[in-house]
Amino acid sequence: LKLPSDTLKYFGWCDIEDHDVRGNQLHCPRVREGPSEEELFFRGEEHTLKKRKQVTDTEKWQKKLQENWENCAELNLSFQDLGDLYQVENFKRILQRLIRVEKLWLVDNSLTDLSAIRLPRCRELNVNKNHFTSFKQLPKIPQIQHLSLAENNIMTLSGISDFRHTPLESLILKRNPCEFQEGYRQLVFSSLPNLKVLDGIPKLPEDCSPPDISFFFKMCTIL
Repeated sequence: LKLPSDTLKYFGWCDIEDHDVRGNQLHCPRVREGPSEEELFFRGEEHTLKKRKQVTDTEKWQKKLQENWENCAELNLSFQDLGDLYQVENFKRILQRLIRVEKLWLVDNSLTDLSAIRLPRCRELNVNKNHFTSFKQLPKIPQIQHLSLAENNIMTLSGISDFRHTPLESLILKRNPCEFQEGYRQLVFSSLPNLKVLDGIPKLPEDCSPPDISFFFKMCTIL
């Protein structure tokens, strides 16, 4: 069925019950969950979906197996348009199941805090164009090698040393406020001695010089 316009492509929600596609077979899935009956009621849109049947525990388990997020090794969950709280909660539910993912893209999802998420095998993570303000808000990624945080709102380098004990080799912080901190590159490399590339530029001899600590004494605190 062809819709008259691309703008109507996602106009309605449809629950396809009989299919054999598993979650780990999709590299760029849309994981937005359809609104609940309560949500539709408050929106005045309860007519848009047919009455949903009661889902048994067996059917819930079958759906969990069908999703099969646990076996995803490479996944792109960017541009999910998570405009409602229940969409964000469903998104985090899926992230918690990515126990074997090695490469993960979460670009432009308006994410603010994934500190409760652990990605034990993730080697490459791209969270560009989100709303992170601190390294403490990132998921636990003990095996990370390549991390991209461009176009977030990370103000300071506080917490970056948490990655000292990871195999992190490449870090991108372009277009974050912390990029304008005096001695930025020296501070990053002094915090992460094993880092090889920052913002696409390999480690340079001048990056190894200790940061100018006198800068911190020039700062004043207003109480």
